[in-house]
Amino acid sequence: MKKPLFTIGYEHATTRAMFDELSDAKVDLVVDVRAVTSSRRPGFSKTQLAAGLDARGIGYIHLRALGTPKEGRLAARAGHRDELFRIFEKHLKTPDARQELDELATLARSGKRLCLLCYERDPEGCHRRRLAELIHERTGAKVEHLFCAPV
Repeated sequence: MKKPLFTIGYEHATTRAMFDELSDAKVDLVVDVRAVTSSRRPGFSKTQLAAGLDARGIGYIHLRALGTPKEGRLAARAGHRDELFRIFEKHLKTPDARQELDELATLARSGKRLCLLCYERDPEGCHRRRLAELIHERTGAKVEHLFCAPV
């Protein structure tokens, strides 16, 4: 049986709520797919996040090239999902993104329980949904979207 591929967004959540959700799902490795890993939200910047996950026995890796380019993030903030996904599809054709997508597929085949992390709570408006679809196509992993209890 294929391992699930989880996704999660931390919008409107505390680190504790997110860590609890990841622990409940028995996630082994969080794959941060944000282009920018600094956050105004306490505990969600790369170093703090990795330390908090490590304290729970969950690994962390950042695949920056799988993040949305700035123009895509701006489109998402403006509520232009079609534009976000058009920009992201173009971005996925870049050598760095293709390489990191291959790396993500390899991780998904490793047997570890992975979770793609980004900001948006709703996966329908986030590029992580597209990444999860691509990994499903490549590996057969069953995609499950996790939701943190909101603040």
